[in-house]
Amino acid sequence: MFAYIEGSLVVREPAFVVIDVGGVGYELKITLSTYSALKNKSRAKLFTYSHIKEDSYTLYGFTEQSEKNLFMALISISGVGPATGVMILSSLSPEEIQGAIINENVSAIQSVKGVGAKTAQRIILELKDKLAKENLVTKSAQNSLISHNSLQEEALSALVTLGINKNVAEKAIFNNLKNADNDLTVEELIKRVLKSS
Repeated sequence: MFAYIEGSLVVREPAFVVIDVGGVGYELKITLSTYSALKNKSRAKLFTYSHIKEDSYTLYGFTEQSEKNLFMALISISGVGPATGVMILSSLSPEEIQGAIINENVSAIQSVKGVGAKTAQRIILELKDKLAKENLVTKSAQNSLISHNSLQEEALSALVTLGINKNVAEKAIFNNLKNADNDLTVEELIKRVLKSS
């Protein structure tokens, strides 16, 4: 219905914003990355998605078209509604989501509150080819995937050899990579995982 809404930013909260357009205040649900992007701004332009149900009409807003595209791909999955889509995009960056889908990292997606194993598997199964075909994977996600892939595989192999459960190791690797800078070595990653286990 609306492609985007642009106007004065009247309210900025972690879960929603209110944008004044010609004296009409539009409330839009947002992700945490959109919330961060709007810091110290008095005006905003958000790409929108309208969700209409029998008893409600909800607008969702995104600072980047690419984030909206990923949101739309996520909510196309059976069992993933707009609220879950926002939760996923608030818990993981678009690059992390794309990386988890391409690498079939179920535990990374399952780490999001409210996403179970079956839903995480469905997201991966249905979006893996779609991301590649529709070119939804960003360049930075592709670059970080290349460097993180071999790092993850080496670390996982070593941790499993040390006797750590594969699922536990995968989740710990993901959590440590999420909070680390890009120049983390395999040895440093393994040490971090061992300390956190």
